[in-house]
Amino acid sequence: MAALSMLVVKDEIFALNAGRKLKNIGFISGIVGKELKDDWKAVLKQAVEFGFTEMETGEYLGDTAQSFNAYCKEIGLNVFAGGIGFTDKADELTKQLDKINKLGVKYAVTYWPWLTGGPFTLEDCKKSAEMLNKMGEICKKNNLTLCWHNHNKEFIKMEEGLPFDYLMNNTDSELVKVELDIYWAKKGGADPIKLLKDYKGRMKILHVKDMAPGDEQTFACPGSGIIDFPAVFKEALSQGIKHYIVEQDNVTDGLACLKSSGAYLKGLNI
Repeated sequence: MAALSMLVVKDEIFALNAGRKLKNIGFISGIVGKELKDDWKAVLKQAVEFGFTEMETGEYLGDTAQSFNAYCKEIGLNVFAGGIGFTDKADELTKQLDKINKLGVKYAVTYWPWLTGGPFTLEDCKKSAEMLNKMGEICKKNNLTLCWHNHNKEFIKMEEGLPFDYLMNNTDSELVKVELDIYWAKKGGADPIKLLKDYKGRMKILHVKDMAPGDEQTFACPGSGIIDFPAVFKEALSQGIKHYIVEQDNVTDGLACLKSSGAYLKGLNI
């Protein structure tokens, strides 16, 4: 009987761990930027039908933020994050935060936390870390959490170490979080899983786009490339990360990408 009970317990544990699904999948509005210029309501509704429940955007659509929010709520789409520019000038930043606060978002994301185009120097990193800390303080006062978004240049070696590590180690972990772009990290030569483990608790949002096979390492819609997303998501889920956002630059057909990505992400067993 004891052996049988042990087997039952093991089976229950296996069942709990073997079939985890992503609870929410989202997209950034720019992936369907062209389509949203026409019938934006139909486009957002289509995205929901593809299985998406969240959206990252810095702009409302339609006449007012209130009517936009009401429509998103009606169709079951949560607008949770909005983009902001990279500035620590309090007046300028507060205006941007007021704008995205009207959308009811939780996170403010700065997509290029640099004053130069890179590759970055130690001095570039010092300036960026200082600005990010100031921005994080202002965001907190405005009931928002600041995240910065990486590209591949944060993983190009400088005089001392990597820019990514410098920003992580020289910003306030309570004020400055990260929107980790899996594609760009991999293109920079980093291991996204190791980044998640090394900086546990700092990554709040994952940008999910795939990498096409071949030397050019071009963009691909999730599920059509070479990135092992289940392995990355397994670590992310173990850390309680909740936001998985499909994003792709220069996509030809955004809705087609959302359709295939939604089917892939919903079908994953992690």
